Amino acid sequence: MPTLHWVGKDKVINHHHDVPFRVLQKVSTFTAPEGTPANTTDNRIIHGDNLEALKSLLPEFEGRVKCIYIDPPYNTGNEGWVYNDAVNDPKIKRWLGQVVGKEGEDLSRHDKWLCMMYPRLKLLHRLLHDDGSIWVSIDDNASGLLRPLLDEIFGGANFVATVIWEKADSPRNSARQFSTDHDYILVYSKKPGWTPARLPRNEESDAIYQNQDDDERGPWIPGDPFANKPYSKGLYTITGPTGREFSPPAGRYWRVSEEKLRELDDDGRIWWGPTGEARPSIKRYLNEVADLVPRTLWTKEAVGSNRSSKNEQRAIFAGTASFDTPKPSALIERVIQIAASSSDIVLDSFAGSGTTGHAVMKLNAQDSGARRFVMIETESYADTLTAERIRRVMTGYGEGTKAMQGLGGGFDYYIVGEPMFLPDDNLNEAAGTEAIRGYVAYSEGIPTADQTTTDNPHSPYLLGLNRETAWLFHYEPDRATSLDMDFLAGLRFGGDTGAGKPDTVIVYADRCLLSKDFMIRHGIVFKKIPRDITRF
Repeated sequence: MPTLHWVGKDKVINHHHDVPFRVLQKVSTFTAPEGTPANTTDNRIIHGDNLEALKSLLPEFEGRVKCIYIDPPYNTGNEGWVYNDAVNDPKIKRWLGQVVGKEGEDLSRHDKWLCMMYPRLKLLHRLLHDDGSIWVSIDDNASGLLRPLLDEIFGGANFVATVIWEKADSPRNSARQFSTDHDYILVYSKKPGWTPARLPRNEESDAIYQNQDDDERGPWIPGDPFANKPYSKGLYTITGPTGREFSPPAGRYWRVSEEKLRELDDDGRIWWGPTGEARPSIKRYLNEVADLVPRTLWTKEAVGSNRSSKNEQRAIFAGTASFDTPKPSALIERVIQIAASSSDIVLDSFAGSGTTGHAVMKLNAQDSGARRFVMIETESYADTLTAERIRRVMTGYGEGTKAMQGLGGGFDYYIVGEPMFLPDDNLNEAAGTEAIRGYVAYSEGIPTADQTTTDNPHSPYLLGLNRETAWLFHYEPDRATSLDMDFLAGLRFGGDTGAGKPDTVIVYADRCLLSKDFMIRHGIVFKKIPRDITRF
């Protein structure tokens, strides 16, 4: 498979492993007031570097996110846009200097954009469910770069489709060459064979069905009776009600056998035209067709446009300037309808004006779903715009005839906090013991169902337990700890604890005072803090 190369790629291709793990710190919780509809409340908005935030989500969300939608910078070179498309934002420039080195000073904006995107996409791939999909909005400026990048990370075999979104309501007569009417959404799955959900039928899709002969089965459309694929029973001549004979055109075949066609005709499922002179058509009844297969052309009438998205935002934030490039909530609703069921997790790591969270809440309100959103916003408006929009749509906004009822629900607001490790590679006590325990449990690969809290009956240091293994993290922030006989004497297994001693006991501590022979006899494995804590 062809691969894309750019200046700095060798520095970022594995950088997602080097991103420091930071603790997500909860700042506040918002819940819609009483009287609003029931909706999900365990949603999250995170303010901070989205690369670090994505890394921090791994312990809880790796492999669990069913739908990822992102609207990253389009790499247009437009310095005035809030996301700084030229990727010259001071934070990005500082990051490039640290990761790529002096070489980063000479990167083109395309090199910078690719360096910025690669590690973020690698972490998004880890967060995606095996039966999940990622949807990436992009325009012509970067679509040629993004496609091979996604091929490399998600696999070319997992490319699903390129959706064309009609974003413009009218042509731009000031355009020097072409008036651009559309953007793209590139769709990839985590694994081959992903099947998108079908869309519910609507008045437009059903309008083509009629009932010209008052068939008791209801409205129908005439289906093509011919097929291109050779069929051994598909070459015959059939006689219609008026005696006229019909045969397939050259190179084509009847779709069903003669016996089956006569059977359908006897059942009133063949249409010969109003006078009985037309070629036979097989009726396709409205009440027998499935929901709609998603199509790749999404019109402004169906999912909104740039103008409708700005109008939507102005209605929510009356009297304030609109976010420059919001997406209509109907567009993201369509994505979620196709990619997520009613109880799935939806992630957006370039949250912007918060459209993804808005769309999740709207769909939940429509079908009583329990979808959850996780949104990450790097910029300073994460609270005043991203989170504030969600507060308003949950509570309700507008006045008089323009008033919109609240959707209900709630969310927790986080910031990217302390690093798990200090520069000298020691554990950062400021991260908190609970967060450190969670990190070690994840790095050890302890299944969620086997993880324990400190108030278990065996030991306050127990991280996880099953029949084969016990994991203990003997850590105290204010003193060194030892794996010794006194520590083992404090462990309680068997009796009324509900679990016997497992075959293997893995113990993290600052030092070990037991002999190797003793540990082998009793199935004890020592891991030194912090040396043996896995970095990921």
